[in-house]
Amino acid sequence: MSGDFGMAQRAVMAALLVALYGALCGAIWWREARRRRQARAEAESLATAQEGAQPLLVAYASQTSQAEELARETARVLHAAGEPVQLCALDAVDAGRLRDIRRALFVASTYGEGDAPDNAARFQSTVMAAGAGLAHLQYAVLALGDRQYGRFCGFGRALDEWLQARGARQWFPRVEVDNGAPAALEAWRRHLDDAFLLEGEPAWQAPVYAPWTLAARRHLNPGSAGAPVFHIELAPPPELAGRPGALWESGDLAQVRVPGAPGEPEALRDYSIASIAGDGRVHLLVRRAVRPDGTPGLASGWLTAGLDVGGTVALRLRAHRSFRLEGNAGRPLVLVGNGTGLAGLRGHLRARARAGAGPNWLVFGERQAAHDALYGDELQRWLAQGVLQRLDRVFSRDQARRLYVQDRLREAGGELHRWAQQGAAFYVCGSLQGMAQGVDEALRDVLGAPALEALAAEGRYRRTCTDGAYPWLFAVRQIRTICISSKIVYCDPGETARRAVPGPGHPTRPRCGTPLRRPA
Repeated sequence: MSGDFGMAQRAVMAALLVALYGALCGAIWWREARRRRQARAEAESLATAQEGAQPLLVAYASQTSQAEELARETARVLHAAGEPVQLCALDAVDAGRLRDIRRALFVASTYGEGDAPDNAARFQSTVMAAGAGLAHLQYAVLALGDRQYGRFCGFGRALDEWLQARGARQWFPRVEVDNGAPAALEAWRRHLDDAFLLEGEPAWQAPVYAPWTLAARRHLNPGSAGAPVFHIELAPPPELAGRPGALWESGDLAQVRVPGAPGEPEALRDYSIASIAGDGRVHLLVRRAVRPDGTPGLASGWLTAGLDVGGTVALRLRAHRSFRLEGNAGRPLVLVGNGTGLAGLRGHLRARARAGAGPNWLVFGERQAAHDALYGDELQRWLAQGVLQRLDRVFSRDQARRLYVQDRLREAGGELHRWAQQGAAFYVCGSLQGMAQGVDEALRDVLGAPALEALAAEGRYRRTCTDGAYPWLFAVRQIRTICISSKIVYCDPGETARRAVPGPGHPTRPRCGTPLRRPA
């Protein structure tokens, strides 16, 4: 009898767990359904604010969603002031649409050394390659960039120059934003106030941060020759638990407000989330950076050592639509990353494990298997359970010749072809030692440049950077950092590495092509 009773208890508990999981899934589905309804309603209302008036186009080119957020806030303010507005990614604008509009605002970031973000690559290769006249168009450009690179605001400048060459008329001069400088963002707002007679109304809204608790912190790579890496868990405040403000999708970002050092302002940092909403906590993967003077980086030092467990972190969740699964949720996935770039990929794998979706292939790189096998037990368990159909871990220093993830991709070229032909989507996250550039080149070599560009156009090739600083509109002054996935400094053939190092405070790099990054 007791055995039967125990079995009955276990059955009840299992049923309860299934019910709870179903309730959670239902909550997430309801939230997403509501978000889609709101997005449709927003799009419809933005287009009809002034009946009969031609809508103003607000188009964004964004790699990490920062330009998208700025564009959305710009569209919201103008719509609230009565302007009919159409908001879209730049790739949604074709030559015909550009001929039809009379007014446009462009918010354009730059990827890497002057390239267009992925959601603007098709516009650059097709529309900008054409020679259509645009004398009918009045426009303005907000360009986002970082002056530490030779091609500061490279794509934003190229877009502005192309529009002028086609005869389009500037509303006001291009506004260039150096690493989120508040003065430049304020100038953008003032120009819009003057152009649309806003007179400061409606107000521009800043994001809302909530006090999340540092619930756990674990050192993942003791004994490593590299900088220490920590698994960090942040719990939402009780009033947010299970509510929309504490829900996110795999691929999204957590933006942390970091207290400044004495005499310095606070800063903002974005981190890829390594967990799913069903975990109940935001998981981060943070490498403690060290400045040239030996002191820890502002954000990474605070999160990994300065903040006590039980302390609070001002945090908000940021939708990162260009790295979400979305339409790829039912496809095979090839996930590629190294170092702390594993965070965003782990989030996707946890989502796939929860949904029972596959097949999944992870290619991950670090230094040494003995010390740097981040989340190694979890990955092996997923492999044994069938969550992962293939796991390639590349440890660069475990053999005489250095090997990296891009080398493994070239070795597995035939298998990559088969996965691509079977409809796989490719996600790349993290870029120590220039990995993102190396992976892109390897995929172009293996799959062919036209095929990779077609995958990108279909949303089946997605890239993101990690551990960057993305200040919000009109926020406090931010200290500089470099997004490690996209900010790579190269020197021309024959140029010395010494000449290629931009500015004081950077470590000397050993050779041309090695990326530089400031401590986070």
